[in-house]
Amino acid sequence: MKKIYFLLSFLSAMVITTRAQSTEPMAYRMVLNKFIRYYNRSQADSVFNLFAPEVKTTMPADKNREMLGQLQTQIGGLRQATFVGMEQSVATYKANFQKSTLAMKISLNGSRQISGLLFDNYPQEGQGQAAGKAAIVDDPDVVETPLAVKTLSGTINGTIAMPKQANGKVPVVLIVPSTGPTDRDGNKIKLNQTSNSYKLLAAALAKNGVASARYDKRLVGQTLTSTKETELRFDDYIDDAVALITQLHDDPRFSKVIVLGHSEGSLVGMLAAAGQPANAFISVEGESQTADKILTEQLKSQPEFIRNNFKAIVDTLRKGKTNDKVDPTLYPIARVSAQPYLVSWMRYDPIRELKKLKIPVLIIQGTTDLQVSVADAERLKKVKSDFKLVVIPGMNYVLKEAPATTAQNIATYNQPELPVKPELVTAVVDFVKGLK
Repeated sequence: MKKIYFLLSFLSAMVITTRAQSTEPMAYRMVLNKFIRYYNRSQADSVFNLFAPEVKTTMPADKNREMLGQLQTQIGGLRQATFVGMEQSVATYKANFQKSTLAMKISLNGSRQISGLLFDNYPQEGQGQAAGKAAIVDDPDVVETPLAVKTLSGTINGTIAMPKQANGKVPVVLIVPSTGPTDRDGNKIKLNQTSNSYKLLAAALAKNGVASARYDKRLVGQTLTSTKETELRFDDYIDDAVALITQLHDDPRFSKVIVLGHSEGSLVGMLAAAGQPANAFISVEGESQTADKILTEQLKSQPEFIRNNFKAIVDTLRKGKTNDKVDPTLYPIARVSAQPYLVSWMRYDPIRELKKLKIPVLIIQGTTDLQVSVADAERLKKVKSDFKLVVIPGMNYVLKEAPATTAQNIATYNQPELPVKPELVTAVVDFVKGLK
């Protein structure tokens, strides 16, 4: 994530490392609690009064209000700040915001006023205290490093997983995330779903000599963007994937770039791969129908009045218009702020877009996916005779072993320790290593 500099007057103190302190000073906690309370209540003037005179001069009240507003828009409320350590007068906290986790560095003067404040990258698990430094995580055969790609609207942040014993160039698989607020590890924290599917897949690929790149979608995790929900379009996801493909192609560590799209990411991936320096495409649990048909199908089990209300909205969206009258039961999928995105998504037909690809294609589908059917995969396979289809018995939407019964199937969405299906790993590795 791009660094967010709030106040910089104490940066010189940060490089002094002669004396470290592991105990949090009470004065810092008291001031920090006030900052959190005022920040979450949008009381910019109260936050301003916590600052030392020299800071107020550097950051006047109007600029302070503007900066706080930007932070709240980008990363949301500050839920918790956990003390990490202290060097000289600079205390470091792990700050858990609604949309991201940052390192928060704060210093106080002798009057217990804030003389400096900085929000910066917080090292991911396994990276130690040096953000950006390569580190072996979870598995001794895997090395993970940060991935960052700048775009016109912000910075895409993610992780590259490399085989530890890589000799020369290796192929890299770009994992394009699924529908909804999905992060680089395959989790939807906002929906209380933690499966770690992509993280587990990345580790398994690395152990088989294949690198991977995974990333947080816009408005999710550490990918910060100036785009608001009302401004978000399906094409934005395509543009992000294109930018990632280009960067991976130019990276001297990689011999080939393979795009793997999961669920909604299948359509994003196939659109991004067309005409770009991608060597192959893999669709995993990919839909074969347009967005309006997908959503209509998902609502079949709902009461008739809900289905009818949604049909009225869809009919309006098909005309490229939005509908301001939305039943509260439909807010999760058709709220007014999300409708422009739905209009842009509905324009793309997966069958038509897949026909445009002139690269090898592998289609993978699990038999116990409650959201995407084997019939979808078969329709995608029929697009071209040389496309390869692999159907994996017992694999569900989050790429894990699961029964067809709904409750037990969905339970795996929150079992991060459960591995992804081995057949999935085998299918991807065999396909990638078989490319010419």
